[in-house]
Amino acid sequence: MRRDIKPIRPLSGQESVWDYPRPPAVDHVTERVCMVLGGRTILDTTDVVRVLETSHPPVYYVLRSDFVADTLVPADGSSFCEFKGVAGYLSLRSGEVTAESAAWFYPNPTPGYEILADRVAVYPGRLELCEVDGERVKAQAGGFYGGWITDRVVGPFKGEPGTLGW
Repeated sequence: MRRDIKPIRPLSGQESVWDYPRPPAVDHVTERVCMVLGGRTILDTTDVVRVLETSHPPVYYVLRSDFVADTLVPADGSSFCEFKGVAGYLSLRSGEVTAESAAWFYPNPTPGYEILADRVAVYPGRLELCEVDGERVKAQAGGFYGGWITDRVVGPFKGEPGTLGW
């Protein structure tokens, strides 16, 4: 770790993102995740996978099948993660509201990340509301990152100004 980074010490019941590994770990949890778009709940599930990577808040992945029917819409674009592989993008639709390229998935994840194959991650800042166990999620800073910040995790987090080289 760089000497100029000063991790926040976690309190009881909290996690420091500086204790997360690199390459990222996959953590299957039963926290309740809810998402709202267009005034409608588009997802409510407890079948959740968190991906935990040094300096990043957790990214939550949920089953495609747990979204309300017709919510997921293919979107243009792809990106590459050195650990998980090539990602595709999805827009989310609820009634007349569409969140463009608000989600991503790994159709053929690399070994070690196979559990993500039928799962989708969502940028929480692009929806009206994302919750974990009833707590409203704050979005990770930076347009590329999709971490979910709750009171459970402490940083500092990659994505804030001055963190590009982390």
